[in-house]
Formats: sequence, structure tokens, C-alpha cells
Amino acid sequence: MRLRNVPHAKETINNNPHYVIPEPKDHRGSWQQIFEKNQPLHIEVGMGRGRFLYGMAQANPQINYLGIEKMDSVLINALERLMKNPLPNLRLVRVDAEQLDEMFARGEVDLVYLNFSDPWPKKKHAKRRLTHENFLKQYETITDFGAIHFKTDNRSLFEYSLMSMANYGMKYDFMSLDLHNSEYEGNIMTEYEARFSKKGHPIYRLEAHFVNQVQICQTMLCEEE
Repeated sequence: MRLRNVPHAKETINNNPHYVIPEPKDHRGSWQQIFEKNQPLHIEVGMGRGRFLYGMAQANPQINYLGIEKMDSVLINALERLMKNPLPNLRLVRVDAEQLDEMFARGEVDLVYLNFSDPWPKKKHAKRRLTHENFLKQYETITDFGAIHFKTDNRSLFEYSLMSMANYGMKYDFMSLDLHNSEYEGNIMTEYEARFSKKGHPIYRLEAHFVNQVQICQTMLCEEE
């Protein structure tokens, strides 16, 4: 899908460093300092227009949220929403997902959200998928064996992500092939989710966490003794 150009986007983003944090790599290891309270940090990679993360920040003031989006023409929507109704526990950054390990220290993030990511359907583009092994390695590091919550309407991407996480050794905590007709409570929709659901598309959801293999081995050795 071709994104429309928003002439004022870059200027507005640059003029609001309180909401869109400049030079994110400079905050590595000290992200809590940009928020009013020191509390768990959740990030959304590929935030889009920000409906989901804004809703999460409203519903959970005890958690800090950071939205990550590389496109000015998309991020501007989230920024304008935040400027109109500020939240102390929500901030944004303009950066590419491939730079996450340069932006966060080990264990600095508690949870990663991946919502309606680009499926990159061609096999030769698999490494660009946000659930590819290369990205999983970054999530594992910055969360220090934390968790990923993933939603999509793309069945092929969902199946790929299931296999990718399983092959990486992750453990599933929740899975749904039709989220909106499940018993899951507290779901907050993204813009894409609302649009696809209205068309009758099933929404797939997966929650998984990383497993510390060293701790598992140590536990097994203790049990053998």
C-alpha cells in the first residue's frame, strides 16, 4: 500500500521532542528517565497510527509505553493524538526496528507488541518479517527472556511466526485463530484490526515468551542430584 505524503509531518515531529524522543540511542539503559514514573516498559514495534498503544496507555497507567515507527507520514497520526490528549506514560520514537538492540540495554523492556506487521510474502524477503529469527534475537536480548504479543489478519504470516518462535525455542502462552470470537478479554484494536474485522477477516493472536536455556539446564542438573 502506498503511503500518502504528509508535508508537515517531519517538521511537526522535530518540533515536539517531548513526545517523539530524538536520538533514541542516547537513552540506551536510561529510558525510565523520560517518563514521570519508573514502571514496566512495553514497546510496540511498527506502531502505525497509534490507536492500539494509546488505548493501552490509557487503560494501564501503571505501565510505560513506547511506540516505535520509522515512517513520518504514519507516526504523525500518533503524535497528533498524543498532543491533543497527553498521557504521561506514552512516548514515541522514529527509528527502524533493526536498531532495537542499539536502543535498549539488556532487560530494559518487559514486553514487545507486534501488531499487523508487514507480511513480506515473498520468500526472499523473509528476513524482513518482524518475527524472523534475527528480530527474535533482539527481542530476547532487550527483554532478557521476556514476552511477545503478536496479532495479524494474515494466515501465512501467523503460521510462519508460529514456526519461527517454536524453532527459536519460545513457549506459547496464548493462541487464537479467531480472536474476536474467543473468550479473550481486554483486547484493544489497531486501525487495521478494526478495518479487517469489519470485513469479516479472522484476527489471529499469539502470546509467547522466551526460555532461558541456561536456567533450564541448571534446574535439570539440580533435579538429577
